[in-house]
Amino acid sequence: MLKQRLIFALSAALLSLAVTAQNTTSPYSKIGYGLLNDNATGIQRSMGGVGYAMQNGRQINAMNPASYSQVDSLTFLWDIGLDLTNLWSKENDKSGHNFGGGLDYIASQFRITRGLGGSFGLVPYSSVGYSFGSKLENGSDVRNGNGSINQLYLGAGWEPLKGLSIGANIAYMFGTTTNQSQVITTSTTVFQRVIQVRDYNVQLGLQYGVPVRGGKDRLTLGVTYQPKKSFHGHAWGSYYDIQDTKEDTVGYVSMSGKYEQPHSIGVGVSYNYEQRFYGEIDFTYQNWHDAKYLPIEGFEVSTLKFNDRWKVAAGLQYNPNRRGSFFGAMSFRVGGHYNHDYINITGSNLRDYGVSAGLSLPVPSGKSTINFGLEWNHRYSTPTTMINENYFNITFGITFNELWFWKNKIR
Repeated sequence: MLKQRLIFALSAALLSLAVTAQNTTSPYSKIGYGLLNDNATGIQRSMGGVGYAMQNGRQINAMNPASYSQVDSLTFLWDIGLDLTNLWSKENDKSGHNFGGGLDYIASQFRITRGLGGSFGLVPYSSVGYSFGSKLENGSDVRNGNGSINQLYLGAGWEPLKGLSIGANIAYMFGTTTNQSQVITTSTTVFQRVIQVRDYNVQLGLQYGVPVRGGKDRLTLGVTYQPKKSFHGHAWGSYYDIQDTKEDTVGYVSMSGKYEQPHSIGVGVSYNYEQRFYGEIDFTYQNWHDAKYLPIEGFEVSTLKFNDRWKVAAGLQYNPNRRGSFFGAMSFRVGGHYNHDYINITGSNLRDYGVSAGLSLPVPSGKSTINFGLEWNHRYSTPTTMINENYFNITFGITFNELWFWKNKIR
């Protein structure tokens, strides 16, 4: 019971920190809702961010809630992930260097009954974080942004027929993003745009797996769908002189009917070869060009628009021998992705691509693992090149895998 209490205490502490965790360090995040996330754990990020077709009773997969049905009997999983970012950027002849990081996510998975599993956790939806400045004729203009939109989710996955699993995540969305500009001359005037979300979200998932080669291998298809919906919350702009305590608020609006998230579809195919080699390819599509977003007059470009987002990701995992030595129980991963982002900057589209690698180390006398990952990514805009970013991420996670409901027999 002591181990369980320690896990609960650690999770509660990290959960309180997650609300203010900051992982983003990119000026591109000032557009729209910021940079989007795909609910990938550290393990999945080490494989390029795949997960739509992933079925593993020892790993939490919040990317597709249908996977919860495959949780091992008597098992209670906790997965906690941290992220550290080192970013180099270049704009014309200017270069910059920034650090970022914090708690990325926290998630749990458990079995309810045979063929039915559940999960809950806190995962990021989007994040904003940047700081840069420029000189004016009689002063300077300093711009910075921070904040995130998070999802506190509860989900379930059910296997009604052998090989077929369905599931759903229901999430409470909350968070605030702030974009601020300080014009410093003989006085300092502050302009800021704020988006505050208080809403719900739904994600549906399906997986279908079939045995191959007499049951030695397994081929799985995964599909997810997130419906288009209007955000609930408020957005506004404000400006004030730093020497004046009075703040003038402009454009205060309810987000309902004016700010939306689009339809989102994810499709993935995976192949598990003799429980040793695992490969998956995923495709994500989100039609952001149809999603409403009301620019705040005087704080955003009135012609602001979004592009459709699509992403291709692929990953491989190798498990030498789970029942063997310490080395045999390790897992090795590689992956890559290409992302055509939703962010459009005066006619130029944001894109990024990258590669990743990672490994898991088993904890002695247990099924828990310590997970490490490395990511290199390149972010840029096209056809007009504005800022080129190269960022190197280090991910660290712990997957607690405990038999909480097992009672030892007294002989």
